[in-house]
Amino acid sequence: MTGVNMVADPEDRIPTDENVRDLCEELAAAAGRTSFTVATAESLTAGNLAGHLGRATASGDWYCGGVIAYRKEVKHRLLAVSEGPVVSEAAAKAMASAVAELMGADFALAVTGEAGPETQEEVPPGTVWFGIYDRGEVRSQHRHFVGDPPDILAKTIETGVELILAAVGRR
Repeated sequence: MTGVNMVADPEDRIPTDENVRDLCEELAAAAGRTSFTVATAESLTAGNLAGHLGRATASGDWYCGGVIAYRKEVKHRLLAVSEGPVVSEAAAKAMASAVAELMGADFALAVTGEAGPETQEEVPPGTVWFGIYDRGEVRSQHRHFVGDPPDILAKTIETGVELILAAVGRR
C-alpha cells in the first residue's frame, strides 16, 4: 500500500461533541482537586468513552484505562458477567465491578446496550444499561434513547460521562 497514510488523527476517528469534551474536562478538574481514578468497561460504545476520557487534561493521572468487551464471551470471561443476557442491569453492574477491580480504580463506568437498527437479545434499539462503581458501591441506570445508531451512541457517551461526574460529586 505505497503512498497510503494508515494513521488517522484521533479527532477524525472519534467525533468529539463540545459538550462531551467540556464534561470530560470537568471530570479532569475534579480528579485534579480530589485525586480519584476512573476506569471504563464498554460494549455498546466500543471504546469511544475511553477515547473521550483519554483526551481530557492530565488523563494519565486519573484515567486508569478500560476494557472493550464487544463480544458476549469476553464479557463472561473477562468481566465476570453471568451467563444470560448481556444487555441487562446485572451485566452492567458486573462489568463496572470487574473493571474497577482489574484497573484498581476508585470509580468505574460500564455501558452495555443495543444501538440498532436490528436487535439482539430481544431488547429494543436504544436500550442502554449503565453500571456505576463508586468506591465499593455498585448501582445501575437504565435509559432508552431514540434515534439512529450514531445518535444513540452519542447520547450514551454523554450520559455516561454525566453519570460518572455525578458519582464523583457525591463524595
